[in-house]
Order: sequence, then C-alpha cells, then structure tokens
Amino acid sequence: MTNLDVYIGDRIKQLRNRNGLTQQELADRTELTKGFISQVERGQSSASVETLSDIVTCLGTNLSDFFKEELAGQMVFGEDDYFEKTTDDGNTVTWLVPSAQGMSLEPIIVGLKPGTQTMPDKAHEGEEFGYVLSGTVILHHGDSVEKVGKGESFIYKSDKIHYLSAAGNREAKVLWISCPPSF
Repeated sequence: MTNLDVYIGDRIKQLRNRNGLTQQELADRTELTKGFISQVERGQSSASVETLSDIVTCLGTNLSDFFKEELAGQMVFGEDDYFEKTTDDGNTVTWLVPSAQGMSLEPIIVGLKPGTQTMPDKAHEGEEFGYVLSGTVILHHGDSVEKVGKGESFIYKSDKIHYLSAAGNREAKVLWISCPPSF
C-alpha cells in the first residue's frame, strides 16, 4: 500500500459519497465488482490508469481535476508517490509525479529490457526530452535513428512517429519528459 493508493482511494470515496452512490452502484456503473471498488477505496488495490479514468468519469470528473487538488499542495514527490506499470515484455514505466496529467509536462522513467522497445507513438503536438540514466537506447524519430548512451540526452518535436528501443545486452533506463503529457 503506497501513499498514492491511499490518496486515490480516499478521493474516490469522497467523490462517491458526494454523489450519493453506494459502492455497488459505482461498481455497476463502471462494470467492476463491489469488492474491487472497496479495495481501491481502502488503498489495498491499485486501479490501472484506464480503470481509474472510468471510475472518476462515472463520479463526474476527469483525471486532471481528480489530481489537481493534491498538486496544489504538494511540490516534492518520493517513492511512495510514484506509480509504476510493468508491460507484458517486462519493461517498466514509472510516473514520478502522479498528478502530472494536469500540468504542462510529465516526467517518467522508462526501463527497457534488452531486445525490447516502447510502443511507437504517433505524431502529436509537443516536444519530448530524454536523459539516459543507464544502458543504451536507439531513438527512432520518423526516418531518423540515433544511438543514445548513458549520460547523453535527446530532445525532439513530437511531429513524427517516435519510440525507443533497447540497445545492448543490459536494461536501459531513461528519464523521459513529455510536454504536454502523453503517457
């Protein structure tokens, strides 16, 4: 149980009560189980970003507004605040600021196992910056392919398909900042 899980659970419970809904009614609206809603509200289970978005939408808000209150009072974040997702191929995405979707930029750390890559991201508005913390990655940006090693950084406009792939035989970790948030 992390501080973020407890915070999210408390906020969901507050909004649910404000809307006059029981856990069962919220579960029915979101096509989840009452037990899962209860666990999330008690901070004993984490909802995926998609599931959390469904829950807060049913409660009459969106993810940006849901986290906005916390962001106004919190400027420093630690490990208990981070949210990490592991993909099917063992890669990780760690959100360093849980409420960054309401900001103009979003910092994450991407961990890439050897022989894997991030999901290709379609062209969109904005810019992205990365700093390789360990290992080596290949930056794919449209037709351009660049090797980026530990201690090196990259920056580009997000106007072309872009993604990272791991290079070498060890895990790579990249601090990645998107402006505006896109993860």
